[in-house]
Formats: sequence, C-alpha cells, structure tokens
Amino acid sequence: MITVRFAPSPTGFLHLGNARTALLNWLFAKQAGGRFILRLDDTDRERSTEAFAAAIVEDLAWLGIVPDAIHRQSERAERHAAAAERLTAAGLLYPCYETAEELERRRRLRRVQGLPPIYDRAALRLSDEDKARLVAEGRAPHRRFLLPNHDADPLAIRSAPVGWDDLVRGPQTVDLAAQSDPVLVRADGSFPYTLPSVVDDVDLGVTHVIRGEDHVANTGVQLALFAALGAAPPAFGHHNFITDAEGAPLSKRTGALSLRALRAAGYEPAAVATIAVMTGTSDAVEPVAALEELVGRLHLDHVSRAPARIGEGELDGLNARTLALLPYAAVRDRLVEHDADLGEAFWIAVRGNLARLDEAAAWARIVREGPAEAAIDGDDRAFLAEAVRLLPAPPWDETTFKRWTAAVGQATGRKGRALYRPIRLALTGREDGPELARLLPLIGPAGTSARLS
Repeated sequence: MITVRFAPSPTGFLHLGNARTALLNWLFAKQAGGRFILRLDDTDRERSTEAFAAAIVEDLAWLGIVPDAIHRQSERAERHAAAAERLTAAGLLYPCYETAEELERRRRLRRVQGLPPIYDRAALRLSDEDKARLVAEGRAPHRRFLLPNHDADPLAIRSAPVGWDDLVRGPQTVDLAAQSDPVLVRADGSFPYTLPSVVDDVDLGVTHVIRGEDHVANTGVQLALFAALGAAPPAFGHHNFITDAEGAPLSKRTGALSLRALRAAGYEPAAVATIAVMTGTSDAVEPVAALEELVGRLHLDHVSRAPARIGEGELDGLNARTLALLPYAAVRDRLVEHDADLGEAFWIAVRGNLARLDEAAAWARIVREGPAEAAIDGDDRAFLAEAVRLLPAPPWDETTFKRWTAAVGQATGRKGRALYRPIRLALTGREDGPELARLLPLIGPAGTSARLS
C-alpha cells in the first residue's frame, strides 16, 4: 500500500509552507487509496515541546487532515541505535574527534584552495594511539557514515553519481563525491535527522517521500544509507517552496503565515489548503468548498521549479470566492457562534459579499435591526414615502423586489441609481452589498416599512 509521511519537528507552529508539504502528501495518498502518517521528528530535545506537537495535530485537523497513524521519533531511539551499531559493525560508521571550530577552519581552508568544503576524512588517518590521546583529552567522538564514493581506499574519493526519478522534478542525479560523510551520531549519543529518518521510513513502510526542494542534495546520501541498511528506498519527490509577497522564505520561528494566525484571522481552511497546494503549479488556483475536491486536481508533475510566491491579497480574494461556494450546512455552526444564523436563505443572500465569515454578523444585525444610520437626502424622503405606499402585500419572496421597484419606478419616473440607491441606503445603510431581492423577504414588510418611513 502506498504510504506517505509528513515529518515536522515540534519546534514551532506550522506555516503555509509546512501545510504545502502535508497537503501534497495527504492528497497523493488519497489519490492512491493509501496511508498518511504524521511522524513527529522530536529528537531536538531542547526545542521540541508537547505544546507544539499538539498544535501540529490541531492545525492539520483544521485543514481537514486526520493522520492514519502518529509516531514520535523520540520513542524509537532503540531502533536508531541498533541501526547505528549495524553500520559500525559493517565498517561504515567511524569516529571523528574534531571540534566545530576545527571543522570550520578546515572548510575555510578548502575554499581558499578551490576545493569543495566537505569533510576530508581526516579521522580515518588517526592511529589507535591518536584516538586514545584525544579521548584522554576529554574529546567524545561523533560518528560519520562512510559514503560509497571510493573503491578500496576511502581516502581516494572518486565520482559516485546517484540518480532517481523524482516525482516532481523528473530525473535527478547527485554526486556523492561532492558530499561530506554525514554525522549520524553526535558526540552526546543523540541522533541528527538523517539516520532516524531513514530507519523510520523503513520500519513504517513509507513508500513515497514528498518534501521540500532543500532535501534534494540529501537524497543521494539517504539512498546510500538505505542501501547500507539493506532496505529498498522509497520514491522521492521534491516540491518548490512557498514564499511571502516579497519572496522571503517562511519560517516556523518567525511565525510568518502560520496556520494558527491564518485561522485566527478568519480564513477558511479550504482556501488556505487551495492556495498552499495550487500556487506554484501550472494549474489555476480555483476555490473549492471542501479539501476532498483537491484530490483530483493534484498533479505533482505540474509543480514548478520556481518559488511559489503568495502575492499580497491573493489569499483574501480566494477566501471570498471560497465562502461564496460554501453550503449552509457547512457553516451553520459557525454562524451560530457569531449570532448570525438567520437560516439558509440568509446565508445564500450574504455569502457572496463576505471576505470573512464573521462579517455575516453585521449583515444579520442589519436584517434584524436595520442600519445604525442611513444618510438619506431630503429629495429622497418623498420618494421613499411613495415607495412605502406601493409596498406589495405579503407573502414576499425573491420576486417581490423586482415587482415593487418596477411599480415605484413607474410612479416616480426614477430609474437606475436614482431608483435603487435610496432604497438600499434606507434598508441597509450601505452603498453596496447582497442582492436586495434576497434581503427584502428576510427584512419583511414591517421592517421595510419602518426603515423607509
């Protein structure tokens, strides 16, 4: 079965870029009838928190994503350690004793020499006496994975291209000769991202990995690690990044376009999902009423190589278009929360004029109570009095407004703006808004007469 995973670290709130990765995985799994796993990469002990972990689950649920399973990397340390020992026994994980400062000096020197700033495998030249001396000095070794970019002598690095057919970008190749042997175990015994990710992908049966393009270079290393562990690798796909209107990348640390902030601002989850998925593709960004509608629209090979920039106002416009699609049943509970539930006819009347759902509350007050004030010109008072005289007898429906205004126009000689503007101002206090043909039956004969008098 096709199985994908979304693997955020619980070190901050999810932003729109994280949502893009989660949604691409979820939609891909839905297309194939597969599974979506949420894997919390919580090995960063200092920055990972339970509050952020809970927020991730909550934010995904708000988008409409409920994982088929949830796993935590911190609970799988024994599996990661066992894999490290297997690699050590195979001679593929070796101890290194350099400090961060020493490594940085070496990188600078290699740049000056015109060489790629990768690790030079100096630790492989150490004798047993050298290692014992360094340990006696109090140095605890970190351990690196020996990449398969050599023949008999690991110090004689040769070109070692690794290729894969990327789900998004097509054929890709990474030369392991241009990569440093990655640190798989830190000096304190903890694990950076690389080894736990590969081990967990194997153990959890992940078949497809869809993630950001910043991982392209990592993929060659990870493919080598899958091979070293005797495991079949998943298929990989690397999508472009979402940026803000100025082209700046999003970050959990800054909170830019965080899902939590977008939710608090009143954006619809379907609008947020649509702009996160469809922006930066060759397909149009069209509104949907529900997340499931995006399943048929996802084509990974339509994703662009260029950044997916969210322009100013784009989400606002999409949110308004999304609200205009939503059926009454989908919003009723939220209308109740805003004291704006006047029934399905009211929702159909106002939904096309809302930027945020909470704006329905203002229209509900107008329907119930009338405008706070209506600036009616003196010349329009007599006109409105005549309009009151010509009000049709109930019952009223959506045809009433047309019949009424036709009679008023014939009696007064008015038409166009001169006919409709004073009526709209008297009824709503606003120059524009929902169709009066839909609002008039909701206001009713008594309310209409009182506002025009």
